[in-house]
Amino acid sequence: MIKLLPLLLLVLYAMAMWFFSAWRLRREMDRRSTPLADPRLTPHLDRLARAMDLPRIQAHVYEVPIVNGLAIPDGRVFLTRGFLDRLDAGAVTAPELASVIAHELGHVAKGHSRRRMVDFAGHNAVRLVLAGVLGRFLPGIGTWIAGLVASALAARLSRQDEFEADAFASALMVKAGLGTAPQKSLFAKLDTLTSPGGVAPVAAAAPAWLRSHPPTPQRIAAIEALERRWGL
Repeated sequence: MIKLLPLLLLVLYAMAMWFFSAWRLRREMDRRSTPLADPRLTPHLDRLARAMDLPRIQAHVYEVPIVNGLAIPDGRVFLTRGFLDRLDAGAVTAPELASVIAHELGHVAKGHSRRRMVDFAGHNAVRLVLAGVLGRFLPGIGTWIAGLVASALAARLSRQDEFEADAFASALMVKAGLGTAPQKSLFAKLDTLTSPGGVAPVAAAAPAWLRSHPPTPQRIAAIEALERRWGL
């Protein structure tokens, strides 16, 4: 029993981290979000709802200036105020934002939002174990290597989730009669939309194996592969 105590403590630590992270995220979203009630998006959300046999889709606006969409473990989906500002400026279209919501609904349907919170806690536990083991043999750099391994594992799982959510969104957009064109056109703009100053970066800041999202060309190629499979 004593030998199992460190493992038990790590499991308890991971569970505590999950509950704390979920509570903190829910409180932040409650404090800084409002229901999405934009008449430009309502017809498109109604079509998504009918395609999912739902009475309505309730999305929310996260009141921050960055450009992003997100889903949280309690099942709510969000667009940031920054995305709606880009809609006001004509940089994105309503169908493109509908594709973002479809993508976030994919994360909810696949259980990614909850799993990511669990993964986050688990990766922290892995980091601690590796740091303890490697620190004995590689003083000074063992902790750094442990952090790198845990981060690479988390990034790989995140990229897989993004591809799954993209595929869900593509199927939903097609079923709703909106097609995949808005999804692909948004991806083509995404690097510019999310970069400071609205200029696409020349090179990625992190190596591919440490990025949480797949490269944009790969995401577009995956959607086009689905189109060929579906005969579109």
